[in-house]
Amino acid sequence: MSETAGEAVPAAQRGSWTSFLKSIASFSGDLSSLTAPPFILSPTSLTEFPAYWCERPDLFAAIADAKDNEARAVAILRWFISTLKDQYTSRNESMGSEKKPLNPVLGELFYGHWPDVNGRGRTNILVEQVSHHPPITAYVIENKTKGVKLVGHNAQKTSFTSGSIIVRQIGHAILTVGNQEYLITLPKLRIDGLWYGSPYIELTDTSYIIGGGFISTIEYKGKGYFTGKSHTFKATLNALPGQGGSANDYTVEGLWHEKSKFTKAPPAILNSQRHHGDGGFYDADAAKQEASVLGGESDGSQGEFETRRLWALVAKGIREGDYELASREKSRIENEQRQRRKDEAAAERKWELKHFRHQESDPIYERLGRMAKFNPPEEDFYEFVGNWPVSLAGDEN
Repeated sequence: MSETAGEAVPAAQRGSWTSFLKSIASFSGDLSSLTAPPFILSPTSLTEFPAYWCERPDLFAAIADAKDNEARAVAILRWFISTLKDQYTSRNESMGSEKKPLNPVLGELFYGHWPDVNGRGRTNILVEQVSHHPPITAYVIENKTKGVKLVGHNAQKTSFTSGSIIVRQIGHAILTVGNQEYLITLPKLRIDGLWYGSPYIELTDTSYIIGGGFISTIEYKGKGYFTGKSHTFKATLNALPGQGGSANDYTVEGLWHEKSKFTKAPPAILNSQRHHGDGGFYDADAAKQEASVLGGESDGSQGEFETRRLWALVAKGIREGDYELASREKSRIENEQRQRRKDEAAAERKWELKHFRHQESDPIYERLGRMAKFNPPEEDFYEFVGNWPVSLAGDEN
């Protein structure tokens, strides 16, 4: 290899980066508790990451337009593939490499919306950090006009092996379309490029979408040390046995951050695809739309825990390369949170969640998981209890 260790690391930060790599290599627990050098930090909290689920709000709303369960399963798979580029490569494109997001504080909030697209209505998003140890983020995304709603939670377990950080995403999402429910599981991540100070994410293993009598199985091939191409996937969509689905089978292959196409589908779809080149299923270069944030650095209309307001000075330091400011403000926030937890313990009270309620098991996950023979089919979840803020509870258009 022609690159040298730490080549992408700013000269003033190479010592701290080397120390960080050594601490990763020798650490035996969950890596999320380690403090990363400021230059590798993202100016964005993990609380904002659920917005990546819907930066193509037209595809999210279009799920409701499908004429039957089979067409809807295809539409859901297309929407899901459309979320991957934004979730897992957008920092590389905007910041030069993958960055470590800011660890949210307990109770941190993010509110936003995507305006009406082609008469399909507004799509709202609400996110709450429901746990700090371990870090768990719960979210709801809803287009009431079209009757499409996504509720889920996400946590991470991280470890280090063979020069890479392995991230096991814990949690799942339930997509509701009318009275139909779909279970969405999460892929595993591998973060490579650490030696050069230019981390990037590769998806690995398999994730699933189950519901409406169909199952989509998405296999992430990715790039190994000697073979393969980055961000490769193969998705198969089949009817679940005994659920009354069609006999049609679908296979989609390609690059989830670029283009993908049907390699197996009903003849009408394959014939139509020939007129669209390799982008027959999805083209990830399609324009995206970021959520309009409610509240923020200036007006603080959602209170002190609104994520843009909470992390404003840390984000400013990171964006401007003032790592002293970023470190000082980050430490201040973390120390304030530690004191808050001590005060709660002394007063024998617990932090009360604002929008979600923890449940020990998810009956939807169990029911749909059994159809795909998950073992075991039990997982907790965070129930959304409503309580949309006034700014998101009004006219949906």
